Amino acid sequence: MGFLSKQDAQEVKRRLDAVPGKVKILLFTRTLGCDYCGQEEVLLNEVANLSDNLEVEVHNLVEDKEIADKYGIDKVPAIVLLDEQGKDSGVRFFGIPAGYEFISLLEDIEDIGRGSTLLSEEISSDLEGLDNKPIHLQVFVTPNCPYCPSAVRAAHKFAIAADNIRADMIEATEFPALSREYQVASVPKTVINDKAEFIGAQGEEALLMYIKQALLEE
Repeated sequence: MGFLSKQDAQEVKRRLDAVPGKVKILLFTRTLGCDYCGQEEVLLNEVANLSDNLEVEVHNLVEDKEIADKYGIDKVPAIVLLDEQGKDSGVRFFGIPAGYEFISLLEDIEDIGRGSTLLSEEISSDLEGLDNKPIHLQVFVTPNCPYCPSAVRAAHKFAIAADNIRADMIEATEFPALSREYQVASVPKTVINDKAEFIGAQGEEALLMYIKQALLEE
């Protein structure tokens, strides 16, 4: 049984057909102890079959440790998105991008394939002025949270736009230990370099402000 209805598949195909560049999806799984790995592989293959510009490459977290380490993957299921030249976009999905989060995946693919995030010139300029300091964004979400995709997309846009930013979507219920570590009581919750955090989908300007605050505390 597929994840996408016939109507949804037609809409996804329509949008993917408008993407000019190719995108490679790296999926990291493991054989044991991963309840959603199989489902995520089915979902991604279903999406990739809708467009010649998408390719899914599956890696085992244990057997392909060198590749997992290269992309900083330490838990599964995990997705890494690469552009047409094989460049790492900085985008990560930990947990299945189902429910409301499917739109985050689709829009990330569109941005990477288009080579543009449509961020404002002001925000783009501010990101360039962060002196290439490493920035790690973690956005905790749940699939049934209608506000979470906008928080994820803001973080992922920043990662696509700036090489020094990595942005993780983390499905909170799939990684309960990590959620407890970061005291996730409501979503979306964004954590920046383990220095600053905020709850809610507050927009790109607010995210930039919190990033600057986190960098000042380092």
